[in-house]
Amino acid sequence: MKLHQQMPELTGAKAWINGVVTKEQLIGDKPVLIHFWSVSCGMCKEAMPEVNGLRNKYKDQLNVAAVHMPRSEDDLDLEKIKETAAEHDISQPIYVDSNHTLTEAFENQYVPAYYVFDKTGQLRHFQAGGDGMTMLEKRVSRVLSEMEHASE
Repeated sequence: MKLHQQMPELTGAKAWINGVVTKEQLIGDKPVLIHFWSVSCGMCKEAMPEVNGLRNKYKDQLNVAAVHMPRSEDDLDLEKIKETAAEHDISQPIYVDSNHTLTEAFENQYVPAYYVFDKTGQLRHFQAGGDGMTMLEKRVSRVLSEMEHASE
């Protein structure tokens, strides 16, 4: 995805864990962080406490959703995905993308990967890899502060 493109519709999931959300429910009032992860991705698991920290710190100002992107046949086991999500405190809605529907819509090739959208659904930041969580938080903060200034 290129910057300023609209968030794709969240359709075509094999399953949802922790509740279902639609694009319409995510955008409008708050910016959105969508993160891609996989049960076989060690870097994803290492970064999850920081992702959850952002989710908790900005819980009233930011919507967060996860996308499970399988990297191999082993990553398709729904019970294993649920188990790993619980182990790593992924309590936000998880779109299980077994057919790579959303992965393709986002043109995403990486896990972990992070997409920050403003409240209108425009992509404002993309980042891949386990490093740079400080940069991710700065980008989230910037989008949140722009929103506050716009409502003044």
